[in-house]
Amino acid sequence: MANHKDFHKKETYYKQAKVDGYRARSAYKLFDIQKRFNIFRRAFYILDIGCAPGSWLQVAKKYAEENLVRYSDQHYHRDHYKIMGVDIKKTSPIENVNIVKADITKLEIQTKFNLFFQSKLDLILSDASIKKTGNKFTDHLKQLDLCYKIMEIVRNNLKFKGNLILKAFQGSDFVKFTKEVKPLFKILKSYKPMSSKKKSNEIFIIGLQKKN
Repeated sequence: MANHKDFHKKETYYKQAKVDGYRARSAYKLFDIQKRFNIFRRAFYILDIGCAPGSWLQVAKKYAEENLVRYSDQHYHRDHYKIMGVDIKKTSPIENVNIVKADITKLEIQTKFNLFFQSKLDLILSDASIKKTGNKFTDHLKQLDLCYKIMEIVRNNLKFKGNLILKAFQGSDFVKFTKEVKPLFKILKSYKPMSSKKKSNEIFIIGLQKKN
């Protein structure tokens, strides 16, 4: 019965994505996180790691465009936005978004960030996932290894008071990892969006207001 419900939920979000013009149902995970944590607040420079097929880039662009109007005040504001998506898979183009086919674990990626943004980032998103083996314990550890590599990018590129969304898999070492990340942010939460499959062990780490 649970599987049937899960399938129905997946179908609901899949169909909604088609109607709304998003490339994948995963867009609704990001909308859910935004509704709960307001991570796009004053976000103009945004990096999306593991961006294929591009649904999170579509959502990021929507909020960045809205922010140009919403935050036209004396506080932190820009008259433009910069969004970059990175993935080892090919991602179809999106207007006004820089999509790079590259491996984020390679050193040369930092040069691409520096050249494109020329500044620290307001928001780093990552829905990146390892290629699952089917063994939950092995996948959990491999995903955490990827998370540690992404955290190096976060440390080097996310600005003071910047926000982070990072996908991990629940398991034995998850708490240890969050304890290591926690000191970097004023607030650190873990959250499973409504559109995540019930049987999935994916969980998102939400880092709000990076410390210096």
